[in-house]
Amino acid sequence: MKNAYFILGLILLSGLQVLQAQPLTKSSLDQNLIAARKSWANLDYVNALEYYEDAYEDSDERALIDTIAILQFKVRDYRSAERWFSRLLRRDKEEEFTKYRYTYGQLLKMNEKYAEAIEEFQLFLATNPGDSLETLAKNEISGAELALELPQNLKGVTVENAGRDLNDKVSEYTPTLSSNGKEIYFATFDADDVIYVDEENMEETYAMIYRSTLDDTDWSKPQELGGEINRPGFHNSNVRLSPDGSTMYFTRAKLQGNTVSESKIYFSKGGGDSWSGAQELKGVNGDYIAKHPTPGELYGKRVLFFASNMEGGYGGFDLYYATLIGEGEYSAPVNMGDVINTPGDEETPYYREGTLYFASTGHPGLGGFDHFYSTWDGEKWSPVLNMGRGYNTSVDDYGFTLDEEGYFGVLTSNRAGGRSAYGRTCCDDIYTVNIARIVVDLVVGTFTNDKKPLTGSTVYLVPTTNDKMGTPNAQNSGDKSNVVGFDLALETPYMLIGTHPDYYPDTVTLNTVGVKESTSLEHRFYLEPKPVPPPEPEFDTLEINEPIVLENILYDFDSDRIREEAESDLRAVLEILNDYPEMVIELSSHTDSQGGDDYNEDLSQRRAESARRWLVREGIDRDRIVAKGYGESQPQTVNARAAALADFLNEGDVLTPEFIDALETQEQKERAYELNRRTEFKILEGPTFITIKRIQKKETTKEAPDRGSLPGGKPEMKFVKEFVDFGQVRKGEQKEYTFVFYNAGDAPFTIDLISACDCTKVVNDLTGETFEPGEKGRLEIIFDSSEKDESEVIDIDIFLAESDENGAPLMKTVQYKFELVK
Repeated sequence: MKNAYFILGLILLSGLQVLQAQPLTKSSLDQNLIAARKSWANLDYVNALEYYEDAYEDSDERALIDTIAILQFKVRDYRSAERWFSRLLRRDKEEEFTKYRYTYGQLLKMNEKYAEAIEEFQLFLATNPGDSLETLAKNEISGAELALELPQNLKGVTVENAGRDLNDKVSEYTPTLSSNGKEIYFATFDADDVIYVDEENMEETYAMIYRSTLDDTDWSKPQELGGEINRPGFHNSNVRLSPDGSTMYFTRAKLQGNTVSESKIYFSKGGGDSWSGAQELKGVNGDYIAKHPTPGELYGKRVLFFASNMEGGYGGFDLYYATLIGEGEYSAPVNMGDVINTPGDEETPYYREGTLYFASTGHPGLGGFDHFYSTWDGEKWSPVLNMGRGYNTSVDDYGFTLDEEGYFGVLTSNRAGGRSAYGRTCCDDIYTVNIARIVVDLVVGTFTNDKKPLTGSTVYLVPTTNDKMGTPNAQNSGDKSNVVGFDLALETPYMLIGTHPDYYPDTVTLNTVGVKESTSLEHRFYLEPKPVPPPEPEFDTLEINEPIVLENILYDFDSDRIREEAESDLRAVLEILNDYPEMVIELSSHTDSQGGDDYNEDLSQRRAESARRWLVREGIDRDRIVAKGYGESQPQTVNARAAALADFLNEGDVLTPEFIDALETQEQKERAYELNRRTEFKILEGPTFITIKRIQKKETTKEAPDRGSLPGGKPEMKFVKEFVDFGQVRKGEQKEYTFVFYNAGDAPFTIDLISACDCTKVVNDLTGETFEPGEKGRLEIIFDSSEKDESEVIDIDIFLAESDENGAPLMKTVQYKFELVK
């Protein structure tokens, strides 16, 4: 069999990494371990990980945990890596693995658990005094503290994924713009997915430099530059243009096995898609890695900044400059000093009008690589500053550059939401940066009605252009503040909604129409309290496979929509799952006996999936929750607490159909049916028993202050069918469906917004349409499975212009599910 491997397009900042892969087969423990070690030696991290995981599953060998954790980190699956390192360190009673606390702290940062990361780095420093990573660990602490202090939004800056015009599933990296911002050059592989390589197509698997042009708001299909730039047998990347666009600087890299053995800087003259034959720069290349060239100016002379790991530096990769002495020739490189360089890596420099922008892991940052800047005063560089959120996230952000005007730029990042060939954060995408010329920001404070600061509130900013509600932007103030901030678009009206779990919401309208200069707006919400919550609960002990009823997760007849009062129970389960990262639970749902067996089983399965979906949205891995619908097959057995709340029931009663039919009143029967319509959870894997706070039963009715009612009655949007099962769907297949609805109320309603995932296209735009009482409507959708990797239940949310008694917009949700067949 030919030696085969695949490339994810991971030309990472520390060099070029190629991930190899051999065909996977199930084998014995010893064979798995042999194959795993061989894959690791070949830097085939993906298959090494699968072999080691198979070996661990067969043997539960503790010695494999740190290896699996490291491999998860190497393939940039930060969430999985965090769980494996957590498992390793919890079992480390003899403190054999304290050095891994540094990596574990990095992962906590990358997963935005900054407070926990600080504690972990402090523990690393305490247990590893004098370690070579001490300086970097202290820097990581400073970065995590910075992340807790920085505002969530950077004023006047919008960073967005450049979309499929430029981004495929493999990595795109080191983009550069022409001076007018209408051309972009970047490096990638010629693929939209994992690239499989063998001896026959080896010559086709090199990174190449591409060019795309901007037409209004759309980028053209990227075109590979010619052989003058893209030389076969080399990975061509790290592209940068001179300010006038007439010179292109880039690198050509070679591999020895799977390690970068050579990376040199080249230049070419020309423009657009026409470039002269590239020539190697003289003076900057040597027996070291040279990359990320960018032209600039120092001491009144033209220089070239670049990154290198040459000897004599401060850490891994440092930034250097070399002075131009002739066409394509530079003086000896000069290290830029300890103001810029650190024991970490400094890379992707970009110089503009006396300011040097670059990416670093050695200055205090929010995650992995962050963007920083420093200014030149003619003699020295100013202290380095972090560019803040937007430019930076909890993962890797690098390669920032701007057009000539300085209001439009690009960068690369593996932040959440991008396209990725392997896992969620494996690969880098290009992001656009738009900097507002006029900046309008809004600061919102939330207070109690007696004017005391109210922390933990959530404020929604909803654009209402053309009397239609746009996508809400939600900001949570957190536990230490009562203030949130927003950037506002110009010429736009908004609705502002202030909320808090223990207070009634309030709304206000504002707009930026006619604003001619940068300004800051303020608003204060004074919220009215809801009734006092119940006293602190008692504690229960829950053993493995012992079900506990989540008493507040109840359902209306024939519905899988979770009621508002369910949130307390789900948050309690969320807290338990976060406290026990190895725990796997079953969420089971049960129906009453009204309806057929098949229908009830399907309904209960959807109810269980509704609860699981809520937890997954809060960050719990889907594979830690088994959602199971039992239909009406397991009637509730009344416990002491249920009996105390319903005087017509006794502890031990089984709510069978026969028992319920024998009850005296319809009210008692409906209460019994409601108890059968329940959700339970039990531990399947993890601790054998835990002690938890008792989850109290909450009242299902709440009195709200009189906020007025809709004149003439109340609208009610009802769907003939709220859930559809598409069954088995092949990846790339499309499915169409029409949801039929009608106004079951006695007042008209108007559709303001229909919100769904990118995979769902609404064919007929109903926004702005009004439906009178009794009037029917049709919502036509097309589901596209092209970007789906697993079976799902998809929500479609419909927001109405009308509000409920608390002032919040009315909303209805319909769903569809599919079983993905690849």
